[in-house]
Amino acid sequence: MIRSRNQRINLDILDEKGIRLFMKREDELHPFISGNKYRKLKFNLLEAKGKGFSTLLSFGGAYSNHISALSYAGKIKGFKTIGIIRGEELGLDVDHVLQTNPTLKFAHDNGMRFKFVSREEYRRKENPDFIQDLKSEFGDFYLIPEGGTNTLAIKGCEEILTFEDGGFDYICVSVGTGGTISGLINAATNTQTILGFPSLKGEFLQEIIHEKTMVTKNWKLIHEYHFGGYAKINEILISFINDFNQQTTIPLDPIYTGKMMFGIIDLVKKNFFKKNSSILAIHSGGLQGIEGMNKRLNKKKLPLINV
Repeated sequence: MIRSRNQRINLDILDEKGIRLFMKREDELHPFISGNKYRKLKFNLLEAKGKGFSTLLSFGGAYSNHISALSYAGKIKGFKTIGIIRGEELGLDVDHVLQTNPTLKFAHDNGMRFKFVSREEYRRKENPDFIQDLKSEFGDFYLIPEGGTNTLAIKGCEEILTFEDGGFDYICVSVGTGGTISGLINAATNTQTILGFPSLKGEFLQEIIHEKTMVTKNWKLIHEYHFGGYAKINEILISFINDFNQQTTIPLDPIYTGKMMFGIIDLVKKNFFKKNSSILAIHSGGLQGIEGMNKRLNKKKLPLINV
């Protein structure tokens, strides 16, 4: 089982409040299949191979970390890959999209085929009739849900924590589809508290995570740090990400880990954590999305994220 290192974070505010903070560098697991994507795909790829599938199909947005990682994983493991991408307008000029969107260009270069669908169609991604239509179009495939989250993905995410991590009081993680935090909840000790920082607005994740874990006690979602919703970002968050990188040498992505770390430091300032608490923050990767985000920030004449 592959392990990642825990890097201590040294900031004045942590010394002032008597808090020990470490980051588990899951982003270092693989250059192209990093962080929670590596964990989520591990057992799914073994399952697909064991059942004799030659094609993987999944869903994602135009800058999806999951789509990027799946394309490369398929390439090196000998699978064909198909990405159902949200946004039918992207299919009107695919050549232009591939020139301007680094995520989709990377996936395309790895051999992934795309089907661009409307947002209305995309919402049917779990509908059996829609899945059957895709099989009629592409042939048989091994289906991996949006974000890679299913039972096998949760099993993979349980491997993030090691025996040595049992001494931390808090485990913090960003939350997208709920798979990573579900694995951490299952793997944590009874004395640990899992704090999830959703990147999306809405209370629906609470029920989703409970359904995946059936655990009610040792975890909590912190909803105050999504910065307006998925992929929403402002100059305050950009400045934090750049300052954090400069002080710690750790790059953060603006969709997930940047918001989580902003939240953790803000909670430290507000005395949310008791003195002498120890915190382990999970770096779930996602750094490939910075290039695409910087293109969007440049168009809005906003500061860029340092890489």
